[in-house]
Amino acid sequence: MTPADEVPRRGRLTVYLGAAPGVGKTYAMLDEAHRRLSRGTDVVVGFVEDHGRLATAALLEGLEVLPRRRLEHRGSEFTELDVDAVLARAPQVAMIDELAHTNVPGCAHAKRWQDVHDLLAAGIDVVTTVNVQHLESLNDDVEAITGVKQRETVPDHVVRDADQIQLVDLAPEALRRRLAHGNVYRAEQIDASLTQYFRVGNLTALRELALLWLADRVDDALTTYRRDHRIESPWPARERVVVAVTGGPEGDTLLRRGARIAQRAAGSELLAVHVLATDGLPSAPPARIAEQRALVESLGGTFHTVVGEDVPSAVVDFARGVNATMIVVGVSRRSRWREAVRESNGTEIARLAGMIDVHLVTHERARAGSRRTGRGSALSGPRRTAGWAVALLGPVVLTLLLSAMGDLVSLPTDLMLFLALTVLVALVGGLWPAIVSAIVGFLLLNWFFTLPTGKLTVAEPENALALGVFVLVAAGVASVVDLAARRTTEAFRARAEASALAAISRSVLSGEDTAAALVARLRETFTLEAVSLLARSGGGWEVLATDGVDPALDPEAAQVVLVVDDERVLALTGRVLPASDRRVLEAFASQVGIVLEQERLRAQAEQARILGEADATRTALLAAVSHDLRTPLATIRASVDGLTSTDLDLDDADRAALVGTLEESTARLERLIDNLLDLSRLQTGSVRPVLRATSIDEIVPFAIEGYPPGAVVLDVPDDLPLVHTDPGLLERVVANLVSNAVRHAKTGSPVIVGSAVVGHDVVVRVVDDGPGVPDDVKGHMFAAFQRLGDTSGTGLGLGLAVADGLATAVGAEVSVEDTPGGGLTMLVTVPLAESAL
Repeated sequence: MTPADEVPRRGRLTVYLGAAPGVGKTYAMLDEAHRRLSRGTDVVVGFVEDHGRLATAALLEGLEVLPRRRLEHRGSEFTELDVDAVLARAPQVAMIDELAHTNVPGCAHAKRWQDVHDLLAAGIDVVTTVNVQHLESLNDDVEAITGVKQRETVPDHVVRDADQIQLVDLAPEALRRRLAHGNVYRAEQIDASLTQYFRVGNLTALRELALLWLADRVDDALTTYRRDHRIESPWPARERVVVAVTGGPEGDTLLRRGARIAQRAAGSELLAVHVLATDGLPSAPPARIAEQRALVESLGGTFHTVVGEDVPSAVVDFARGVNATMIVVGVSRRSRWREAVRESNGTEIARLAGMIDVHLVTHERARAGSRRTGRGSALSGPRRTAGWAVALLGPVVLTLLLSAMGDLVSLPTDLMLFLALTVLVALVGGLWPAIVSAIVGFLLLNWFFTLPTGKLTVAEPENALALGVFVLVAAGVASVVDLAARRTTEAFRARAEASALAAISRSVLSGEDTAAALVARLRETFTLEAVSLLARSGGGWEVLATDGVDPALDPEAAQVVLVVDDERVLALTGRVLPASDRRVLEAFASQVGIVLEQERLRAQAEQARILGEADATRTALLAAVSHDLRTPLATIRASVDGLTSTDLDLDDADRAALVGTLEESTARLERLIDNLLDLSRLQTGSVRPVLRATSIDEIVPFAIEGYPPGAVVLDVPDDLPLVHTDPGLLERVVANLVSNAVRHAKTGSPVIVGSAVVGHDVVVRVVDDGPGVPDDVKGHMFAAFQRLGDTSGTGLGLGLAVADGLATAVGAEVSVEDTPGGGLTMLVTVPLAESAL
């Protein structure tokens, strides 16, 4: 091969991945450029945007920056990456910012990542940056979190196939501080960004998305490395729990146990595996497999199906393939004598697992095969009667027919006909009629058709063997048919029990967790005439709940009585239920007991809450009346006495001062009384909001009236969409929040009141730079009479409580965040009107 024929080396791609703008991706990329340059590497900057950040621009000094390509589009000039210039320069490494960028029309490619692909194909290493919100697979998730649709995306495989990915991570609080200090956006964009995209919740969710996406990529790389180096033993880099399910009823128990084990370690995975093979157990019903698939997915895991002749080997091979750290398997349902012949799947999995831990879980069906109890036939009465009739009469009739035919039919044919008759009896009547038919057929064949005839002896050994095989085959076929009938009946019963228990769970989870609802469901499930829930009352019984016609008002009048607890019972009338239904009935009774206990505890808790609130209100009101209300009253009395006194010679300035003090104290007293009245209305449920579509810019200005110039700065756009609220009550909410912020703001610093659209809401923010509130007391801010260390004596501590209550009444929500740089930011989230959606 000549040098001209050699395939050129492909460049290496390094990606700096960030969770959000401003975390420092471009800074880290340029810092890497300086490090490589110091090592003698030929580095150029193909395209970097500093966005006016001084620290980023300073890092460009000392680096070779290639000129950009200039393009005209719709009357404006744009600059883009000049791919041809980079190719002509042919550096070892090119620094190219914003991988997901969309190029201006007129470029060779629509996307910048396609430009980067050309440079890599030419053998140039590329270092680039991208945010997690620009990854194609996460685009919808990011929009759901932030409410912002990202129009510039890059296919996941472009980043996933990079030779190196560096995560640039920054805590949400630190990023918000960078934003507040002007290190990310211009000053006029800071407040809106903090309220909208750069909220703590948004940044935390984006950070988690970035970490999880990168963790999956690292996991893929680990799997590739283990495969390339033929490493079969698992590496416990991440906790992976594999649950082996057969489709049996114990599968739900195993999956929930596996989920609890997986939840003990952060970042762990739950995987369920079902092997399509026979293992001596009945085949798994598709409906059961579907239910367990839904269960494992609801638990945050994944369901996998593999094919294998040997179940334990298939499970262990799957666990090794996914680098599992633990296998969860159930105790065998086989009887002990069957395990003596062949070891259970759990034992064999533990033997084959090697370094993988095996967790053996017991369950209700464990060792079910070892318990032998008397059981009736699974067939109906008419079928059993018909089976016995055919078993007794069929062989006689068949003997008469074959005798009439004489030598036209040989002994093998006679055997086949009697065997067919026995199979027919097994299909109709089950096991015992078929066995009787086989014995009668054996005797008749021996007496009438086997030489010497007329005797119960057999001259030919071959005929004796044929008769013996006939009896064995007939008994085997009869057993199989009877077992199939029993399994069918058990399956129908298990399905009915599962449906009944699932109905109980649904009623509780859907909010129907009342005794009356469960009583009604119990009657419907077992088709009873009536069900009563009775409680002891003195010397008799009190009816707590009933359903049906003519219910039993006393346990002695019921056909079945279920004990709920020492004081309550369930009385069932209509029919006597079999003992096989006892398990489900006891589950109903236990659920009724739990519901009754929950209702009792809820009632007690509600009563205690009401009494506690009333006691706290009385105590706080007494303290308030003795201090906070008396302070403005005393000031008013002193001002009035000074103005009306004839003993004082007051000039105009003194009179104006007294009048100002009188007005201020009167206004303060009015606010205190208004808050007390509002709190009283909220506690008694007397607030009746009138919700309608209205504009925020018509509400907020009225809420900030009465403050000195410069004390409150209003930043509310006049083009905000309409919101669905009560204008008067929302004005009171904002007014209370502004009053609280003005009281705590630093002297000379204004309180900023702004608003912006966030998703399907309008958020009104009240920002102060005061001392703020510690995180451990933020949960108590909205409780009544909470002053949180305020000893000024200028309020009852009702403003935030009233604001929160009124906001809830109008469908809004009040929340609190720290102001970057110090202080507190109160947020009022108001839903948009339908016409604005």
